[in-house]
Amino acid sequence: MTTHPSRRAVIQGAAAISSIAALGTRWLTDPAFAAGKIPVLRYNRDLQTLDPPNRVGPLEEMIYNCCSQNLARFKPNVLDYELDACSKLDQVSETEIAFELMPGQMFTGGYGELTAEDVKFSIERFRQPDKDGKLPAFADDWLALDKVEVTGTYTGRILFKNPAPGIWMIGICDASGTLLSKKAYEALGDKVATTLIGSGPYVIKEWKPNEAIILARNPDYKGTLKTQFDEIHIRPIVDTKTAELAVKAGEVHFSDIDPANIKDFEGDANVEAKKLPAIDYTWLALNMEKGPLADLKVRQAIRLAVDVEAIMAGAYSGTAEPSRALLAPGLLGYWKDAPLYKRDVEKAKALLAEAGQSGGFTTTITILNNTTDTATAQIIQANLAEVGITVNINTMDPGAYWAMGSDDKAKDIEMVIIQYLSKFDSTFQTQWFTSSQIGVWNWNRFGSPEFDELHAKAAATNDKAAREAAFIRMQQLMDESASFVWITHGVNAIANAKWLKPAYLPNVTNPQPQYFSEA
Repeated sequence: MTTHPSRRAVIQGAAAISSIAALGTRWLTDPAFAAGKIPVLRYNRDLQTLDPPNRVGPLEEMIYNCCSQNLARFKPNVLDYELDACSKLDQVSETEIAFELMPGQMFTGGYGELTAEDVKFSIERFRQPDKDGKLPAFADDWLALDKVEVTGTYTGRILFKNPAPGIWMIGICDASGTLLSKKAYEALGDKVATTLIGSGPYVIKEWKPNEAIILARNPDYKGTLKTQFDEIHIRPIVDTKTAELAVKAGEVHFSDIDPANIKDFEGDANVEAKKLPAIDYTWLALNMEKGPLADLKVRQAIRLAVDVEAIMAGAYSGTAEPSRALLAPGLLGYWKDAPLYKRDVEKAKALLAEAGQSGGFTTTITILNNTTDTATAQIIQANLAEVGITVNINTMDPGAYWAMGSDDKAKDIEMVIIQYLSKFDSTFQTQWFTSSQIGVWNWNRFGSPEFDELHAKAAATNDKAAREAAFIRMQQLMDESASFVWITHGVNAIANAKWLKPAYLPNVTNPQPQYFSEA
């Protein structure tokens, strides 16, 4: 039998060769690699902002976890938590959490001691609008917050307007619980986006945009976390194939990889690789306000024209399963009866005719510059050509792509392939599709008063059955809009040097370098 390399493999190989050439020899001459005792992590983009309420995603969260403290922190590899900056932290009632900080926790940069006033400042910022009246991007993580009441230098109470069932998972222990210096924020102004003043076990020693982030042990750290490494290096490498080659060469010690390429690491004496389940979500977003896409029938036609099974085979090499709705299996509110839309070209054409678009139209799909999204877009392009829709592909580097989450830069996109990462309380996923997120991260421009009301309800009750019903109804509303063509919840794969024992939360997309150790 004669075999031929897939189109996907050819694309990956070409990208890898060009990227390796661009890296030159700086990887091989870095003393970190020679020493073998400084872990080098790969991430697929560079830092965007160091301001927690307006962060982009897990890369920023990883930096906060290393360089700042929370009231409580996740333990390595599990969703259980332990005290961090606190000596006491108690859920007094459904609407009150009392805290007492350990004295002597010092901020870097000479900004003094961590006090209850800093806790109040760090948390209440999430619910304070900016000069234009806009709340921070992650404001809904603290949706139920009433206020933080300071009762002493190190003590206080976090008060809620109603129960907040997700607050430990997505607030206190996560990046939205990052404790920052009020004094530093007031002194730095706009520089808070590029300067992190924390009290954690590491500091940012150096940040070379698009080249390296170097974390060094904080000599003034007074917390309880015992770190093993003097430095941690993070390298932004956009192309996955390039990252995989760097792992094999011993130049990178931890990276996510393409699940289809796990077999390439079999038998490697220095690297181990494994595949893990994912709870994230990738979809084709249709801008409900843009041109022909504003017509429901056009959106329904596109949903029927896209062959998701072909995307699974061609873009994901058969490693992932198609998704039907927002929430992945295992999460509260998973909609097991969500419809599965099989490709139906004739029905799609009929819907376009009903919408007055039988002659077709031209539109643009915006994607991240990576092989999976490129292959996905090309399949969608071919699918829609069969129903008379011409699709142009607009490829963007990560910096420009994710920058569309500010200042309403995404308002002019027409179609866009998006992957958002999940957390373990479903309100974290639903918050991005509320009306308040239009102009920020709601690139579908999906707006529904009923959805907004249900999201608020789910975030404000401990009644599991009521929350589940709200999540399912929210997904039904998304389905009715036909502005979401669901692709997959994905699958994760990682590779690491065998001398390194990595740590990460169960969703895998949140590495915990502060817990990394030698195997």
